[in-house]
Amino acid sequence: MIVSQPVAESSPGASLQNFPRLRRGINEVFPELPDSPNPEENLGRRLAQSDRPLRIKLGIDPTGSDIHLGHSIIFRKLRAFQDEGHTAVLIIGDLTARIGDPTGKSEVRKQLTAEDVERNAQTYLDQLRPILDFDTPGRLEIRRNSEWLSKLDLAKILDLLSRMTVGQMLAKEGFSLRFEKENPIYLHEFLYPLMQGYDSVAVAADVELGGTDQKFNLAVGRDLQRYFGQRPQFGLLMPILIGTDGVQKMSKSLGNYVGLSEDPLTMYSKLEKVPDSLIAEYFELLTDRPLDKLPENPRDRQKLLALDVVTQYHGEAAASEAQKAALTLVQGDAKRAEAVPEFSLETVEFPAKLFYILGASDLCKSGSDARRQIQNGAVRIDGDRVSDPNLTFDSPDELKGRVLQVGKKKFVRLV
Repeated sequence: MIVSQPVAESSPGASLQNFPRLRRGINEVFPELPDSPNPEENLGRRLAQSDRPLRIKLGIDPTGSDIHLGHSIIFRKLRAFQDEGHTAVLIIGDLTARIGDPTGKSEVRKQLTAEDVERNAQTYLDQLRPILDFDTPGRLEIRRNSEWLSKLDLAKILDLLSRMTVGQMLAKEGFSLRFEKENPIYLHEFLYPLMQGYDSVAVAADVELGGTDQKFNLAVGRDLQRYFGQRPQFGLLMPILIGTDGVQKMSKSLGNYVGLSEDPLTMYSKLEKVPDSLIAEYFELLTDRPLDKLPENPRDRQKLLALDVVTQYHGEAAASEAQKAALTLVQGDAKRAEAVPEFSLETVEFPAKLFYILGASDLCKSGSDARRQIQNGAVRIDGDRVSDPNLTFDSPDELKGRVLQVGKKKFVRLV
């Protein structure tokens, strides 16, 4: 068996032009021939011609207890399909989670107990309520893949295993890297893509959603559906969200995440500091706002992003209070935002060290005083303490709109 590969296309998602909310932010659809009249090769045509709601599959393995905004991208896309009238099939991988998806892992995952998985699953569902439509009849099915996977006998498992070669498995990125480094690969891990693929057969999925790192698994689902006589699903891949550090993918272990269960003030404070380079992507993937109507000022965009996202998960009133509280934290004793004086970065030659900016803005008496204040922990940027006296900024864009603070009463807004 050859694992399906996406059909080359000149404009990813072009066949979805009539479905702007479904098209928004996607990385790839496969197979996808935008000009093809065949609904087997054109998701837009499949959506338009179907005489029934399509079944949109998303599988989640509750291997932890928290969901962050990086995870939310794909659930928001699932909600978009719900709002178009289709059925979201949310599969809780209560059996596959006990293996753990080997995708992107340099070593075998720790196996979880059934109790661990069920406890995590409940916390996941609680956190997903602000995103998915749980109430409209016919819009959501919640299934656990132990319903069908636990019933597979050895003959059926052998049949599934015969659908794929060891070479094909080793072509999967995570496995190939581990093989090259001579890290152990256990046989039960080879079962994971087949089990996830069989989930598509069990629920008769029309479309499966996944991150760009799930392409292999989604393609296996297409192949197994074809083998079992079903119409193969489309694969729809969403991008991986870069974390608030602006460098690596959002991850709790890296500390660059915004959790869905975090309090409004924590969420707001993190989001209003998202690097300018990520603002457009965050708006596209985490909100429904028109991208051509965003504020021009970077600081205003940050505030709007934070307010929008917090509103989604905590409501408008809580988001407004979080915004006021965040402003108070940044300003210290300053009573109003207008009371913070501005300092023009046009007078600074970049690259520039922070201690120089502190001296030039008259927040500190001199460069040596500025270094001393930084070392004493008295200097903050947007409320975050700075500890490196040699911190350097390459461009004024890194500082525009931010509040520079020394002690409790000295502030300037950098413009």
